[in-house]
Amino acid sequence: MATDASGSSSGLRVLARDDWDKWYDTLLRGFGGVPEAAEERELWNSLTEFDRSLGVWDGDECVGTAGAFSFRVTVPGGASVPAAGVTMVSVAATHRRRGVLTSMMRRQLDDVRALGEPLAVLTASEPAIYGRFGYGAATFQVNAEIDTSRVRLSVPPGTDDVRVRYAVPADVLDACEAVCARLVPRRPGMLARLPGWERLGLLDPESARDGASPLQCVVAERDGETVGYARYRVKPVWEPAGPNGSVVLQDSAALDPAADAALWRFLFDIDLTSTLVVRGRPVDDAWQYLVSDPRRCRPWVRDSLYVRLVEVGAALESRTYQAPVDVVFEVEDAFCPWNAGRWRLSGDVKGASCERTSDAADLALSVRELGAAYLGGVSLAALGAAGRVRELRRGALAEASTAFGSGVAPWLQHGF
Repeated sequence: MATDASGSSSGLRVLARDDWDKWYDTLLRGFGGVPEAAEERELWNSLTEFDRSLGVWDGDECVGTAGAFSFRVTVPGGASVPAAGVTMVSVAATHRRRGVLTSMMRRQLDDVRALGEPLAVLTASEPAIYGRFGYGAATFQVNAEIDTSRVRLSVPPGTDDVRVRYAVPADVLDACEAVCARLVPRRPGMLARLPGWERLGLLDPESARDGASPLQCVVAERDGETVGYARYRVKPVWEPAGPNGSVVLQDSAALDPAADAALWRFLFDIDLTSTLVVRGRPVDDAWQYLVSDPRRCRPWVRDSLYVRLVEVGAALESRTYQAPVDVVFEVEDAFCPWNAGRWRLSGDVKGASCERTSDAADLALSVRELGAAYLGGVSLAALGAAGRVRELRRGALAEASTAFGSGVAPWLQHGF
């Protein structure tokens, strides 16, 4: 395999349907080579957007993979903005340092721009890789292992008015999806559900259970209306002193504080268990303010969604700002040079404009920092304190940082 004069791999092409199995096997090998269950493999085959999937080939051998999903992501202000969900990226270990990844990233971002999507987003298996392509960590998630034998909940008024009942996950899928759909506009970073993606919540291969039960589900109801749900597994553990099992939460959602508290109370009180394992929740998730002892919840935070502004002007115009802002950015973007230069952003809670300007810059930063701050979960002031944003006009950093914030923490509700 050779590269052309531009550095692009000559074996780079859009994925053909007949090549999917070989392409996907290359991806799995890049992530360790552990086979997937048939139901999991079939789901990802059905979700693959072939015209947005790329492979690099060395003869008949697939040596690089990359794909994208046509998502819409909620941004501050509640708008749902088109975004390429970058996914399934791998390079064969035999073809490192030959420009394979760079060629795929180059083609992909060019295609995203041609489609008119102002954003690209991804979750990173190795965060160090994607910064050089302009992606910044924009959302984070909290994980916890809660000692439910010692931690108590203080629930809000109305919790006792919510009925929690068991349900077969597939039987209540539509009701759970309706709850999710109502929540998506409320929080930046959430993805509007595309057809077929509802199946992700029901995926339950035995290989993913780690000794726990098949997927279980409860729904929260008030006056006959579904107002929340939780999907989880139970992992029984028996010790000489008695039962010491775990509840492993897969996902939950609720429309109001009482419904949310009713679900958490149920999860805390499941018989024969003493630990609730929580993964991938919003960093401002309400349960953290209901518990009697946060230390015994052992919370920890990690990065989640990475954001790349493909079109700076269109992206910054797509969201609103929680305080008036009028600032000129000097943007550095070596990988997508059409973004480089000065942009004047003027906006407030009603809307914004962002246009090219020759005016003096107020702040200087790279597109990576703009991506990190875009959803309101990373402070421009914090990036400034780290030396990642340079203030060129006194007071501009505080003004922009306040404006870019979000009243609720941005959150990605599921991976892709």
